[in-house]
Amino acid sequence: MAHVVVLGAGLGGTIMAYELRDVLSREDRVSVINKGSVYSFVPSNPWVAVGWREREAIEVDLVPACKRRDIALYPQGAKRLHAAENRVELNDGTSVDYDYLVIATGPELAFDEIEGFGPGAHTQSVCHIDHALAAKDAFDKLVAKPGPVVIGAVQGASCFGPAYEFAFILEKALRDAKVRDKVPMTFVTSEPYIGHLGLDGVGDTKGLLEAALRSKHIKWITNAKVQKFEDGKVIADELNEDGSVKTTHEVPSTYTMMLPAFRGVEAVRDIEGLTNPRGFILVDRHQQNQKFQNVFSVGVCVAIPPMGKTPVPVGVPKTGFMIESMVTATATNIARLARGETPNAEGTWNAVCLADFGDGGIAFVAQPQIPPRNVNWSSQGKWVHAAKIGFEKYFLHKIKSGTAEPFYEKLALQVLGIDKLKAVKFDDE
Repeated sequence: MAHVVVLGAGLGGTIMAYELRDVLSREDRVSVINKGSVYSFVPSNPWVAVGWREREAIEVDLVPACKRRDIALYPQGAKRLHAAENRVELNDGTSVDYDYLVIATGPELAFDEIEGFGPGAHTQSVCHIDHALAAKDAFDKLVAKPGPVVIGAVQGASCFGPAYEFAFILEKALRDAKVRDKVPMTFVTSEPYIGHLGLDGVGDTKGLLEAALRSKHIKWITNAKVQKFEDGKVIADELNEDGSVKTTHEVPSTYTMMLPAFRGVEAVRDIEGLTNPRGFILVDRHQQNQKFQNVFSVGVCVAIPPMGKTPVPVGVPKTGFMIESMVTATATNIARLARGETPNAEGTWNAVCLADFGDGGIAFVAQPQIPPRNVNWSSQGKWVHAAKIGFEKYFLHKIKSGTAEPFYEKLALQVLGIDKLKAVKFDDE
């Protein structure tokens, strides 16, 4: 009998636990360690920040689903991983031992790396539900007293899609409030060009997003390295290709939302052989750490090198479907290990993304996510907004019901020709 522990209950961790329960034997145990017992659908946070969603609409109590699926839930949260001892120390002083561990913690938000950055300082955030609710209060003040807005992503950021989403959602909300004409908007990003997305673009995301920004009268600054945030302005250097400073911008802003760089969470940072210098988990093509071979990792906490050299550091995003492909590969490989076999499953790391703009949006498919690609496609239209709403409802239902992948999801992916796993090789070399 094996005991598999999942550390983290976000998008990757929750589905990880459900999928493990599907592939392991009934005698095997599955446990989840998380800070709290509530799942929050992070992609809906931009809607929360403008009042289009309430907290209750995007959260799920994990207790009933875990009980129904025979998954033990530890809501105390993790204080420290002791990988050499196969043990996770919890915040209440107790510990959970494991035979196999899946690290799915998500990231820590590195607001402290830039002066004046983050909630409680001079900027808003949509990275957490509490941040989004605070951003909604700031949005109400902006509507009451309009002024310039800055949206974007700072140096080292790897998650650019939500920045674009929020810029257009905020623009739509300001139009609805009849104050858009009083709010100059600027998109400030570390990307080398609009639509890079940390992926060197997908299809024509450069052309589509530049056209969308122009059509909504949103100016932009690329290759931006933020010096600091002050009350009422953003100070950022725009760099040349060689990394020298081209221009220093002081952009007026009464409302600023910029996405931060990520790093690994404190519970797993600085474990030799497990993490890189930023605290992200080192894994091979089977999602397995090579020093601690009973440790796997999925999601945003996985270490992935950047696409290539850029004037300002830009990370690689881990999109939802990419994470789910990591999950399926990991579940398959742990089940094989539990049966005395060797890992052989590899995630496809395909990207299927819906970027909502409030009354439209852009969708893209990248197979695989990291170039060169077999499929490199992007499109736009009002259908993307409707599809994003549908996906939100579907995914929350999946979390509430304790289902990793219903048959109709498998069928839809099969019809679209999108796979979670690469073709399995039956030789164990």
